[in-house]
Amino acid sequence: MMRNQTLLGLLTLLLLDPTFARAEDELTLRHWNIAGVEREALVWIPAHAPETDATKTAFETDKTKKHPLVFAFHGHGGTMRNTSRTFAIHRHWPNAIVVYMQGLKTPGRLTDPDGKKPGWQHDLGDQKDRDLQFFDAVLETISKENTVDESRVYATGHSNGGGFTYLLWAARGDVFAALAPSAAVPRIKYESKMKPKPVLHIAGENDPLVTFETQMQGMKLVRKVNECSEEGKAWAENCTIYEGTSSGKPIVTMITQGTHKFPDKAPELIVRFFKENSKPTLDP
Repeated sequence: MMRNQTLLGLLTLLLLDPTFARAEDELTLRHWNIAGVEREALVWIPAHAPETDATKTAFETDKTKKHPLVFAFHGHGGTMRNTSRTFAIHRHWPNAIVVYMQGLKTPGRLTDPDGKKPGWQHDLGDQKDRDLQFFDAVLETISKENTVDESRVYATGHSNGGGFTYLLWAARGDVFAALAPSAAVPRIKYESKMKPKPVLHIAGENDPLVTFETQMQGMKLVRKVNECSEEGKAWAENCTIYEGTSSGKPIVTMITQGTHKFPDKAPELIVRFFKENSKPTLDP
């Protein structure tokens, strides 16, 4: 009975929203060889995505031949396929190129110390920087094969994936226009490597793994790096924006009463935040 109800619900969704089936079907599994190890990612290329007024921002109107590029990273023990469903960036922003990358088995900081589940490197030099090398290779390939708007490259991730998003800020910060980590904390030892960058940080007040107190300290560090004002103002439901000074960048904090689970409303807010932030065409 339960199985039949699930199938009926999925069928109803497909009938009401045919783009759901299309979005899932048109993700392409890609492979890269990094130092003799096969790596994988699911990729959305918006070659045939409908470019309507509803899916384009004013900024995009004059740049229809260039596409934003978004990287998304699963948490420890997660998968690229699950992230493509829970983040679903390609459904919320069909005109962006979206890459859902797959991690390798790696020891976790909070769980899985033996490294039986997939995840991402925690520090610079960890695992011989295999995940940074993977990122570099994917960025190079996607940029060669497509017309990428280099002023609109973004990264987001949850938990261990959020931690890797923060690590990318330290290691590859010049690449990105903005970042959106969830349930994660930036490493204070990399503060000097983190140049001001727009950040949307997502946190649950009842997170039992990455405690809210720890994340609060992380958000404080981001406000310091971004030279943000002390006073925030409403940006969206459960979201507060702290504006950067003339030389700084904003941070938006999305604080829910949730646990470690990625919030259902986060994807649409991540896309909104990314659309609002791009790099200058020519950096000074």
